[in-house]
Amino acid sequence: MKQYRDQGAVGALLDEYEKALTEVITILSNVNNQKLFTIVDDKTKDPDCRSIQTILTHVIRAGYCYVIEIRKSLGEQIDFVERKTLNSVKEYQTGLQEMFMYNVQLFEDYPDLHLEEKDPDKKIVVTWGQRYNIEQLLEHAIVHILRHRRQIERFLIQLNT
Repeated sequence: MKQYRDQGAVGALLDEYEKALTEVITILSNVNNQKLFTIVDDKTKDPDCRSIQTILTHVIRAGYCYVIEIRKSLGEQIDFVERKTLNSVKEYQTGLQEMFMYNVQLFEDYPDLHLEEKDPDKKIVVTWGQRYNIEQLLEHAIVHILRHRRQIERFLIQLNT
């Protein structure tokens, strides 16, 4: 039986984030390295959307960047992570799990973190210019995983036909 975190909204966000990542990791268990590396969309102008490998590289880096944006807003002097291309499905599965644990660590480091902020001037302005409170940024992170899971599923349909 699924164990749920008992941290109210934080627990719900972490549970849903973990669920979304688990779905991606499960899908990857049916992907070999050849499919991982295959360019599926050679017409896209977005280099993060050409193969399952480029999608996963983007997803992992973004997952760290969301937390780094939050940490920066709390006054931490921290650099964004570099994009790191991995070499196997197993490495990406591990990378997704490590990225999630980095998210969990945020709430261990800041157990009383206030999720909601209504004042637009106090919201986090992320690198792409949007304003979010912490809850909204984490919700965005979860949907980001879902959107790219769907993209990977669609790539697999193309690769399997």
